[in-house]
This record gives sequence, C-alpha cells and structure tokens, in this order.
Amino acid sequence: MTVTADDITFEQIRAEWAVELAAIERAAFPTAGIEDLLVPEEIEVYCDTFPEGGFVALHDGRPVGMGVGIFIDFDFYDPHHSLDDLIGENSCGNHSADGDWYYGVTIAVDPKYRRLGIGQQLYVRRKDVVRRFAKQGIVAGGVIPGYRDHLHEMSADAYIDKVVAGDLYDPTLSFQLKNGFEALGAIPDYMDDPAVGDNAVLIVWRNPDVADRA
Repeated sequence: MTVTADDITFEQIRAEWAVELAAIERAAFPTAGIEDLLVPEEIEVYCDTFPEGGFVALHDGRPVGMGVGIFIDFDFYDPHHSLDDLIGENSCGNHSADGDWYYGVTIAVDPKYRRLGIGQQLYVRRKDVVRRFAKQGIVAGGVIPGYRDHLHEMSADAYIDKVVAGDLYDPTLSFQLKNGFEALGAIPDYMDDPAVGDNAVLIVWRNPDVADRA
C-alpha cells in the first residue's frame, strides 16, 4: 500500500510512544552519537515537563515522526553552544515557561516516511506554539547532513554560505531556508557526529507577530 500525506495525522506527544520515538530518532540520525539522541526515559520526562511543545506524526496510530522543543532565553551575542549544555538534564531540564524562544531539540522522521511533508507539518505546529505563547521565534542547531560530502574541501561556514546562496543543496538546511529560517553560521562541537565534523548550523525563525525582536 502506498502511503500519502493524507494518511498522516498529528497529535501532541505522549509518554506511551517513548520507546518508538527514541528508535525513530536513532534511525533518522544514524551517524550521531547515541549520547546526543533522546532515550525513552528522557522523552517520558519531557512529556511531564512541556508536552505542549512536542508533536508526533502517526500512520495508522503508529508514530513515524516527532518534533520536540523547549522554551529558553537564547543569547545571540554568545551563540556557540553544545546541544546537551543548552537543553539540560533529561534533554529538557533548562525549559523555562518565561523563555523568549522555542529551542528546537529535535525533528526526526522515520526514513521510510520521508517526502510526505511530515517535517513541514511539524514546523507548522512549532510556529503555532510560538505564536500562541507570544514567543520571539524558533532557534535551533540544525543538522547539515550534506556537509559530509564536503567536509575535507571547505569549512562548515563556507558550506553553509554556499547552501544559503543556492550553490549547494543540503537536505535539511535547504528545507529549513524554504520554511523561513535564517542561517546564522556554523556551531562547532555541537554534537557528536563525525560525519560532519561535529558541526551544526544556527538557524532562527522570527515570529512576525512580535515586534520586539532579539
């Protein structure tokens, strides 16, 4: 049976899906170190901490994708950070209801369910949360999987500049740019992913409904 976008539904994250969601992230990011990926226990804690910020894509009631994040205050004058240090214990310990920004912890889609618009819909829901809570926007350390093919040719910043200019295509960053995100440069030592030299890209989407932007 062929699965289409119409077959996918979305719900708020629930702890009962924790084991399946952890496995999806592991499959989505096979070159990342396991210590930088969510484990079921962390997902369960997240569901108690900030369930409004997490969304799950379902096919026939079974999880096939997720997006989770927390509210934080982000310092754009000192943007370099590691994923673990920023999000805190249990991958959500630094969540603050008063934080100005929604920090995207992860978006992961089962590889068998890619190209169905799941990532797009997860971003729509993230933006809805930002608008509902009147936050400044979304900030995240975005993965740059295409950089693995250029790792020994150029710096991560040079690669990001070429993707932004349209000279190179990155499966994740190019998608994020189309969804209204800005790329603010590389984040070295962001997470354990030797395939891309442990690099990520700082991305930001600014809430158009909020005039006082950071």
